[in-house]
Amino acid sequence: MLGFYRLHKDYISFVLSELRLLMDSRPDQIKEHKDAIIKMIMLDLDPMLPVIRTLYPSNGRPAELQVEIFRSFILMVHMGIPLDKWVYKLSVNPVLRIIAGFNSDKMPGTSSYYDFINRIVPMDDRPVIKHFLPKPKIKLKKGEKLPPKNVNIVASLVNRIINDEMRFRRLLSRRPERFLQKIFARVAVDASVNIGLVPKNVSVSGDGTCIETGASIYAKTVCSCRKNGIYKCNCDRKFSDPNATWGWDSHNEKCFYGYSGFFISTHNKESKIDLPLYIRLLQANRHDSVSAVFALSEFKEMHPELHIDTFIADSACDNYATYELLQHWDINAVIALNDKNKGNFKYPPPVCITDDGVPICPNDYEMVYNGYCKIRHRIKWRCPRSRLRIHLTEPCEGCSQSHYGRVVYTKPDWDLRFFTRIPRGTNAWKTKMKERTAAERVNDRILLDYGIERSPTRGKKRISFFITLAAINIHLDAQVKVQKINGLHFFDNF
Repeated sequence: MLGFYRLHKDYISFVLSELRLLMDSRPDQIKEHKDAIIKMIMLDLDPMLPVIRTLYPSNGRPAELQVEIFRSFILMVHMGIPLDKWVYKLSVNPVLRIIAGFNSDKMPGTSSYYDFINRIVPMDDRPVIKHFLPKPKIKLKKGEKLPPKNVNIVASLVNRIINDEMRFRRLLSRRPERFLQKIFARVAVDASVNIGLVPKNVSVSGDGTCIETGASIYAKTVCSCRKNGIYKCNCDRKFSDPNATWGWDSHNEKCFYGYSGFFISTHNKESKIDLPLYIRLLQANRHDSVSAVFALSEFKEMHPELHIDTFIADSACDNYATYELLQHWDINAVIALNDKNKGNFKYPPPVCITDDGVPICPNDYEMVYNGYCKIRHRIKWRCPRSRLRIHLTEPCEGCSQSHYGRVVYTKPDWDLRFFTRIPRGTNAWKTKMKERTAAERVNDRILLDYGIERSPTRGKKRISFFITLAAINIHLDAQVKVQKINGLHFFDNF
């Protein structure tokens, strides 16, 4: 069962009273950790209580210091100290111990920290013996991403959402990260909304990133091939991170072993601050177009008080299904066009169209209607000589010599992809598209500034947990920047 839970007002009283006792003996340490003190006093963990209360049974031995352990985790990521050294650091540094909320006679061990992670993210990450998959041989062009395995997967997901969105959300409610995501939403995002950093009508940008696991890609052999002189085998091996998969890093042009993170972020123009709003860790081979559908649906469920005004993304999300979903949710789409889908003409496109919308070929013949393609939202036109078998006295110059004839496609005015609500190429569209870099800057802050990319952490459960801690620190940095803390005036003396 959940033991005593110290409320935020009691925590502030405890910190201020304990630090005043140390002002004479350790003034330099207090001044050194001034930023950490302000951030932790800003951090209100009271909204976390309803979320974690359901994770503990109603009877049994009480689990003590749970809120203090979570605050200690956030402080640990702020300091950039790994967990194996953090417990010792708290025992020898009374200032950090007080900031975390611990008394000198009650200090949790390392196992209590890991037990808290297991409680918040109920996912089995134990080592598993499975078939060894060598590094895939992938060769793509610079900046090119792996296509989805199923080209119709996004359309299938969108149809399920539009036809029965409640059922689709019930399926998503089984994900093991849901409690961690709720804590992040209630503790960090809601606090930024309350002070105006995140507006109720918000424009968001989505982007994926590659996250390598700290586990070995070769795993541990359990066979006897080496004893028999066979040093390269594909036998089953023991993987310490069984959920990690192979993926393609289009930025560094290499394969990586780990996970793919998809972050939904926003940019505050007035304060010039980028904030993460939602975090999702997925398989490394998951395409960003699929991740965007899941992330947007979960974000809307997690934040019903927020309305997404505009969704900004790169060309990975440039597909008709995504536009239809955003239209269904009344969201403006600002998505870059995919170079492969802009249209490739083997022969020059028609330069003239009749009043009825019929294209005219370069030889001044009206082309013949040949059907409407529902999947790609375009009208097909064929050469009149081939379609109607009209005998022309002179051959068409620059036309196809095949029996099928020349083919041209035109787009109707209601095309959601080309004719977006915010017209493509306008100043408003370009201004919105510039905000997409907020997602990339948030990725850099989480992976580089807070050391997730350098961390040897392995396992989807722990990587998700520490990424969320980094995102909470980003919100705290922004909140400290725009809002003054009441009750900390004694710091002005230093």
